[in-house]
Amino acid sequence: MAANMYRVGDYVFFENSSSNPYLIRRIEELNKTASGNVEAKVVCFYRRRDISQSLIQLADKHAKDLEEEKESPSEPELSEKQKHQLRHRELFLSRQYESLPATHIRGKCSVALLNETEAVLSYLEKEDTFFYSLVYDPTQKTLLADKGEIRVGPRFQADVPEMLQEGEPDDRDQSKLEMKMWDPECPLTNKQIDQFLVVARAVGTFARALDCSSSVRQPSLHMSAAAASRDITLFHAMDTLHRHGYDLSSALSVLVPQGGPVLCRDEMEEWSSSEANLFEEALEKYGKDFNDIRQDFLPWKSLTSIIEYYYMWKTTDRYVQQKRLKAAEAESKLKQVYIPTYNKPNPNQISVSNGKMATVNGAAGTGSFHTAGGGRACESCFAVQSAQWYSWGPPNMQCRLCVSCWMYWKKYGGLKMPSRAEGAEEKTPPSPAPNEVRSRGHGARQSSHMVPIRNSGSPKSSMKTKQAFLLQATRLTKLARHMCRDLIRLRRAARRPFVPINCGAIKAECKSSLNS
Repeated sequence: MAANMYRVGDYVFFENSSSNPYLIRRIEELNKTASGNVEAKVVCFYRRRDISQSLIQLADKHAKDLEEEKESPSEPELSEKQKHQLRHRELFLSRQYESLPATHIRGKCSVALLNETEAVLSYLEKEDTFFYSLVYDPTQKTLLADKGEIRVGPRFQADVPEMLQEGEPDDRDQSKLEMKMWDPECPLTNKQIDQFLVVARAVGTFARALDCSSSVRQPSLHMSAAAASRDITLFHAMDTLHRHGYDLSSALSVLVPQGGPVLCRDEMEEWSSSEANLFEEALEKYGKDFNDIRQDFLPWKSLTSIIEYYYMWKTTDRYVQQKRLKAAEAESKLKQVYIPTYNKPNPNQISVSNGKMATVNGAAGTGSFHTAGGGRACESCFAVQSAQWYSWGPPNMQCRLCVSCWMYWKKYGGLKMPSRAEGAEEKTPPSPAPNEVRSRGHGARQSSHMVPIRNSGSPKSSMKTKQAFLLQATRLTKLARHMCRDLIRLRRAARRPFVPINCGAIKAECKSSLNS
């Protein structure tokens, strides 16, 4: 029951095609449509096979740079198989949202930001676990480092200097060190300090009454007094007191100089109402991504000003009111949905009776295994027995996968072992964006990796095969074909193009025949 209950924030597999790998998404919202169906608003994650080759090279360069930055690389050398499977675990986060039917959910998975302190092999040891470190923009076709990096590791630790001995000179640059702003052992009592702060607030209120722009923003006395009581006024008063050696008379004279009372404003007062509305709109769209907020909504504001305003804005009634509205809105939305286990037959299943494509009612019973039709082994693990077989890859190649490798293909978007057929697929253009218009013509159907899908009911391709090519063999090769005919078995080898031929045995047999 719990495994089939999906909540907001879960990472899940979505199926949009019976032959393509699952989509990996994060549920942001669960909404009920007018027809009673449940739709999930999701964040899109992309695989390596979904992006262009140039961006893959950029991602590999970024991974190499991260590896070089590690001061003490203690990880063991990865084998070719582990490197191959690790590529299937890498994802790319995007800021793109889409809505998908909740009935297309096929299970849960786990996606995490790449942890530099954790061994990459740990992602291979966990089932249905993925990682990401870059953000992919499907519109601009760009890759950027995720700004949400958790700064963990030796290069983020502070270097603590040795303690100076008695009488030892301090050679550090004093301008780069901290400056003392307040002395808790000052000669003033707490009552005297509080009285000085009250005077500073009163001066701030009077200064706002004299200022024309402030009287427009705070038309009432109460609003002016509240603005004068903010931290910026108190910080200025205490800083003034510290700079004048805690002499009250000297500090008071500075609060009201000859030109009039000092007016201290923070970001809450400096921002106009239109700028505040723009900030709230940007915060709704980007969250706390202040760089994007500044770039798209408030380019005339500095990043420091935006961040300072954000933390002041969180103390206002406006923030509390918006938080209550969001809480009430979230209360009315669905928090979880139950999706039963999907057990309908896959159109790519191959019947075990005659080796043709057929729709069956599920996998074979427990303990029963069937040999691959026509003697063909699994394209990934080369197994010859499986409870169920699935057609995979280009139809003219007649490739098949066993149950285990088929589930690996659906979840991870690749084969367990490197294959020539898979390599050809990875070099093809990525799948189109979700918002692109798809052709409704009567041409042959194609998968997302631009490989034609086999029509159900016939193993033959509905598309024309590629143009044939001629292999120019040497005279020695032609001679070996005739002399080692029993060992080579040409017809059998032609039907199994991915099964390796023992060239060493053929050379030895050919030499012995020639010598005799």
